[in-house]
Amino acid sequence: MSNKMRQKHRIGTAPCNREEPESLQRDLANRHVQLIAIGGAIGTGLFMGSGKTISAAGTSIILVYAIIGFFLFFVMRAMGELLLSNLKYRSFSDFCTAYIGPWAGYFIGWSYWLTWVVVAIADCTVIAGYLRFWFPDLPAWIPSFSVLAIMLVLNLVAVKLFGEMEFWFSLVKVIAIVALIGAGAVLIAVSHVSPTGVKASLAHMTEAGAIFPHGITGFFAGFQIAIFSFAGIELIGTAAAEAKDPHKTIPKAINSVPVRVLIFYVLSLICIISVSSWAEIKADKSPFVQLFVLAGIPAAAGLINLVVITSAMSAANSGVFATSRMLFGLASRKQAWSRFATLSRASVPLTGLLFSVACMAMGLAILFVTPSVMGAFTILSTISAILYIFVWSMILVAYLIYRRQRPDLHAQSKFRMPMGVPMTWMCLLFFVFVVGLLALEPDTRQALSIMPVWFLALVVLYQRRRRLNQGFTQATEGYPQ
Repeated sequence: MSNKMRQKHRIGTAPCNREEPESLQRDLANRHVQLIAIGGAIGTGLFMGSGKTISAAGTSIILVYAIIGFFLFFVMRAMGELLLSNLKYRSFSDFCTAYIGPWAGYFIGWSYWLTWVVVAIADCTVIAGYLRFWFPDLPAWIPSFSVLAIMLVLNLVAVKLFGEMEFWFSLVKVIAIVALIGAGAVLIAVSHVSPTGVKASLAHMTEAGAIFPHGITGFFAGFQIAIFSFAGIELIGTAAAEAKDPHKTIPKAINSVPVRVLIFYVLSLICIISVSSWAEIKADKSPFVQLFVLAGIPAAAGLINLVVITSAMSAANSGVFATSRMLFGLASRKQAWSRFATLSRASVPLTGLLFSVACMAMGLAILFVTPSVMGAFTILSTISAILYIFVWSMILVAYLIYRRQRPDLHAQSKFRMPMGVPMTWMCLLFFVFVVGLLALEPDTRQALSIMPVWFLALVVLYQRRRRLNQGFTQATEGYPQ
């Protein structure tokens, strides 16, 4: 299993000074780890969701991605300093449990599990949207449930292939982004004119009405899907935490975040808007595919559509794989049903896998309530974004407590978070601001309104487990500070 995925199932697992079950170890070659880390910066939120963000915010979407990337870079720096303050920390759940308390590990573990359940549902949903490029009359629920069934079978009988599959999926995504940027640059350089009469030019970035086409409200609306595009960015540092030389690899991995944002998000969107102009981009379609359709290259559009399908399948596969491992870890620490910790003959946490897939299948029922693929995707991505904001905020809270309790470790750190405590508070205020923005739009407000139910349920279940199982609190002992 890749370092990246091992971190996913570690969320909520036993304390980091205890050994994990050997049967779940799946070490990969360096080529796997590197490509998965790079591919992790390219998600469904970019491939599918950027169409809606561009239609809402126009060319100011570039600023939206830059602002989000700016603040998340400091979240990663806070996480990096905490991980390097004690090399026994292997993930953010470890230092959150140590500094905030056992409840933090419980809340993060289950919230992170739900996050990946929702991500898998969202990816299965958008695959239906991608397939409509070839089959416009195909009901959305057919491909969505079919993909989920395929992912279940693959995880039941071919878990060892996970790393190799993710390597090739990631490689395809990276090549596609680089090819798109290259093709866009050529079309701009030759002033290509599309069949609709649109001339490729950088001038589309600043043409009349392009920057804030729907005013400041449209600009704010762009944050919702855009922040979902950064889902999983926190895995960059935690994956590097298992390297032989963490003091070298963690700073290198985290400091590369701005470069990845610049290449994968900013440059690709500049090329898309410059070739087709923002007004030609449809909210319910992938702008990466639309670029080649509008450029009059349908064969390339079909190829890119295939690429974004593999990207969504990759994310869905990661979600199915990761959720079963997270339930295994939660059960190992007595934070979940003990049956989730049992393994099949193939060393697969079968009960956890079936439970997670069943939850995903129930979530896909949203396609019967909201037949619009983009409508369903917006609701699902909003739920996921809120959960990610919760996890990122917990990292920042742990950092504030660490600075207050262990000033000696901060003084010794060689990878300090720039601007420290003041920037931490600025990041927290930014997350409050983003959550407030979700209340402005009807579709995102609907998803936001149901999230308090989840956290209230966690409070009730946490208190119940504490009363019924003293081993639960004992299992959280031993976290180093």
